[in-house]
Amino acid sequence: MTHLINKKTVRLKLALRIFSIGLLPTLTAYPAFGAERLKFNYGLLERSIPISSLETYATTGKVDNDLAGYSHYVDKKQLTQLRKVLLTPIPLNQVEVSQFLYTPIGERLLEKLGKVIQTESHLSGFYAIRAALILSAADQKNFTLLNVLRQFPASAISINLDQSLAIAESLQNLVNQTQNAVALINQQSQQKVTTASTLKTVPLMDLGKTGSFRFSKQTITLNDLSRQRRFPADIYLPTTQTPCPIIVISHGLGSDRTSFAYLAEHLASYGFVVAVPEHPGSNSKQIQALLAGTADTITNPRELIDRPLDIKFLLDELTRLSQSDSTFKGRLNLQEIGVVGQSFGGYTALALAGVKINFQQVKADCPALKDTLNVSLLLQCLALKLPKTQYNLSDQRIKAAIAINPVDSSIFGQASLSQIKIPVMIVSGSADTVAPALAEQIQPFTWLTTPNKYLVIINGGTHFSTIAESPNATVPVPSQVIGSSPALARRYVKALSVPFFETYIAEQSNYLPYLSTDYINTISQQPLPLSLIKSLTDEQLQEAFK
Repeated sequence: MTHLINKKTVRLKLALRIFSIGLLPTLTAYPAFGAERLKFNYGLLERSIPISSLETYATTGKVDNDLAGYSHYVDKKQLTQLRKVLLTPIPLNQVEVSQFLYTPIGERLLEKLGKVIQTESHLSGFYAIRAALILSAADQKNFTLLNVLRQFPASAISINLDQSLAIAESLQNLVNQTQNAVALINQQSQQKVTTASTLKTVPLMDLGKTGSFRFSKQTITLNDLSRQRRFPADIYLPTTQTPCPIIVISHGLGSDRTSFAYLAEHLASYGFVVAVPEHPGSNSKQIQALLAGTADTITNPRELIDRPLDIKFLLDELTRLSQSDSTFKGRLNLQEIGVVGQSFGGYTALALAGVKINFQQVKADCPALKDTLNVSLLLQCLALKLPKTQYNLSDQRIKAAIAINPVDSSIFGQASLSQIKIPVMIVSGSADTVAPALAEQIQPFTWLTTPNKYLVIINGGTHFSTIAESPNATVPVPSQVIGSSPALARRYVKALSVPFFETYIAEQSNYLPYLSTDYINTISQQPLPLSLIKSLTDEQLQEAFK
């Protein structure tokens, strides 16, 4: 019996440590504690911490005797992070919090948290967590995690360390596999540099710098009567005497057409016409409507169809304007068109590139949605609510595509992604927790069969690294979520999109050397080192996992 208790104690320490290290980011993003005491339960063992100890530490930095026992399981840096998390204001009001928590995605989140964060009776904390968040948000000046703890409707809250350990182990397995895959890609990229360095190459320019073309911006409004869909688009027109190739940029969920204005301006300075539409059902206004209570979902499943159709309609409209409007006449090369998109926009770009929605794959993957750590599946699984038919989303006018942090693993899957025929570049952030690099970019890259394909890894990049802050943002993205050096990540996107589109859209073969590990090595910087590969097999990945 003593041996059993000692073994349990050791496992409790391990569970507490993994809980502290592995789940702190989750609790940071989704605050959900409560009451006067926190109780950590592991089998028959239980340990508790008074909320007052956390409050004392948060306000004074003092670790009292109760918290000291817990602090042995975490390092000083994590304790400092905990203090910041407890006191950081949450920039939402009561209506906004309520609306989100009553959406399907909000309720899925509560279900997941409720398995770990429970009531005193060890029942799901689903309703208690929601109540605590809404009550705390009523005092917007004091809407912090610490106040959420105090508002939890019970005298104590139980943390189920069995569940915590299971989640932490799953998370750790995903992290380990991702790290191994990224290490393999980095290694292959550096090997290519070593090989190429023995060759004589022309000195390479820094394509992250602004080009020589001047340009103007026009805003047009499109009205697709067949879909009763009205939306604006910004058109960046270089000042030239000859027609210019066209690049379309598709923003992500909750963003808008200003999020990649920096990229539009950059490409225009290199002689590309750039068209940036606003997708009305999945932009920042949709998030505002959700938080204001005038919408009940983050996006409608129909957006999976409407987004690619927006761009097809935009290209049709540009064709018409090139014939009837003096502003556009003689300035558009409608035979040379590329697309770039981020996140949901990455999905959009790949759909236009010729990928069909794989309903069979989505149906197979989505029943396990509650247990997944891949947040992007919440978006991809919306496809199950669409009528099961083959939608014509591809556009043969698109000659090349860049997908940044795309969501594609289930909604397309291997069967569909392998059908792409045009050049594709996938850009991934190794620290992406929304569309995880391994599941959504690295593995899907191995499924591509097109001969001209590129996988770019921004080591340390997040899902938000390449997005410029929009003046229309409803909720500011915290700096710790954006990650370090977003300006550097955006510079990478500029420096890589120019040679990719010059090579495969403008057909300027002299830019091909810029799509090499040699060039990547010249622009790569800390703290976000860059890697590029042109091939990777599933067998290589599986070997890296061993």
